[in-house]
Amino acid sequence: MNVIFDNIIFALQKYGGISVVWYELLKRILLDSDFTPRFIDFPHQNILRNRLDIPINNILMNNLSKFPINIQRYINPKITTGKGIFHSSYFRTASDNNIINITTVHDFIYEYFSNGLAKIIHHQQKVGAIKHSKKIICVSQNTKNDLLKFYPQVKEEQVKVIYNGVSEDYYPLPQIEAHSINKIVPFQSKEYILYVGDRRSDYKNFRMLVKACQIVKMPLVMVGGGELSKYEESMLKLKLGASRYMQLNGITNAQLNQLYNHAAFLVYPSLYEGFGIPIIEAQRAGCPVICSNQSSIPEVAGKSAFLINDISALKIVEILCQHKSRSGVTASIIKQGFLNAQLFSWDKCYQQTKQVYSEMYSTYF
Repeated sequence: MNVIFDNIIFALQKYGGISVVWYELLKRILLDSDFTPRFIDFPHQNILRNRLDIPINNILMNNLSKFPINIQRYINPKITTGKGIFHSSYFRTASDNNIINITTVHDFIYEYFSNGLAKIIHHQQKVGAIKHSKKIICVSQNTKNDLLKFYPQVKEEQVKVIYNGVSEDYYPLPQIEAHSINKIVPFQSKEYILYVGDRRSDYKNFRMLVKACQIVKMPLVMVGGGELSKYEESMLKLKLGASRYMQLNGITNAQLNQLYNHAAFLVYPSLYEGFGIPIIEAQRAGCPVICSNQSSIPEVAGKSAFLINDISALKIVEILCQHKSRSGVTASIIKQGFLNAQLFSWDKCYQQTKQVYSEMYSTYF
């Protein structure tokens, strides 16, 4: 099969959830002899793209390279390689009659939480990609429901739910040494709260988590989300104290696995996620999860997390105080988390995506 992959997400992100999904897909495509993959590539600083060994002969000429990336992202490329499938990492489509477009939709954050020009531009690009795609992949049932809500013109049979996976890099460390975490953070094992991802969007409820940590007097470790802003530094120093928090960027999966293993909890207070990969990473590593009971989160976490209906700092504090000693209830949540994480794998995600390619190819060519 001739499939063309548009790697534009690697130019738009240094690291991020969509980059992870795209990396895991391409890593497997490059090893699959059933495909003749071609790629539109871009100058980038993406951590995950640097791990991929894409043969130079498989990279197509980018006829839009004269434009800055923030312009290219909104222009659909011209494809002249004959019949095939075009799958973009971020809402671009090819207009050639010989090309079948497939679009992956991760979430509806812009539709729910943005406004003004950014929302209008994103909507126009997303609706264009959806309109010109024969198949739409959604990363959760909740995302599919949102898709049919915001774009009622889409036929349900056009949509395929394919869950994201979880890396095998996350697992319980067999002999956990309490002091070993001090090579990464200056806190004791099971003493700190872990937070992974973006902090600046209001729906992520990061400040709510800081308030909870202040009340229970537990250190906070933040992973990803970029460097702390001056406002964040000031808030964290005021509420937690200068020595009671740490922010980490660009760490390895092995380091993050150690953080999951040693954390008292992963707290994921977000009100909306298309999927929520850190939830199953934590579960696979044996770290109990506290999260909101909204959007796709209960779909992903199952019954193996402390789900809060109307999440607040005080409700987070209540769970932290009841269970930070790893009571029987917490042990049960951890055990259920292991079982839940087994439902998700990147190999399964890949095989289901490959099946979509095969079905589209046999239907239209």
